[in-house]
Amino acid sequence: MVIDLNMPGVIIEAIAKVATEYSHTKMVAFTASSSKDTAISALEAGVLGYVLKGSTLEELADAIQQVHMGDTYLSPSVSANVVAGLRQQARYRTMERVRFSKREEDVLRLLLRGSTNREIADALSLQEKTVKHYMSVLIQKLDVRNRVEVVLAAQQLESSGALVRTSQMN
Repeated sequence: MVIDLNMPGVIIEAIAKVATEYSHTKMVAFTASSSKDTAISALEAGVLGYVLKGSTLEELADAIQQVHMGDTYLSPSVSANVVAGLRQQARYRTMERVRFSKREEDVLRLLLRGSTNREIADALSLQEKTVKHYMSVLIQKLDVRNRVEVVLAAQQLESSGALVRTSQMN
């Protein structure tokens, strides 16, 4: 089945329904959208092929043939973005499973406010070297390389709701 993602209705839900109820049906999305989020949604719903409307007829035919044989096909211009998006999603899911101590959460919240190590130490009645230790632990737990990446990871955790707020730090 070749399906246009711009058709009226909730097309991703329709794809998921076809994939569930008619599992023998193989689907190729044919769309103008090169958005990685749209492509990932379509793939997660059940399409095996994702072809952009600007593609050649030969590419569409190749995609249909590959999907018919049970393979997956992505237009080259979206494949790198889709892979990067899937890796990013996997990393965020991994980060959301990380458990933090109360003190680590306190340090993360103060980092999100832009506090320096000295300011964090003062706010939490700690030594600055203790804050540096917590930073090292956070870098390791979040699998990042530096303070800036800790802040970026903490922003993602906060936006996903994985970083729970406590009344003391509000």
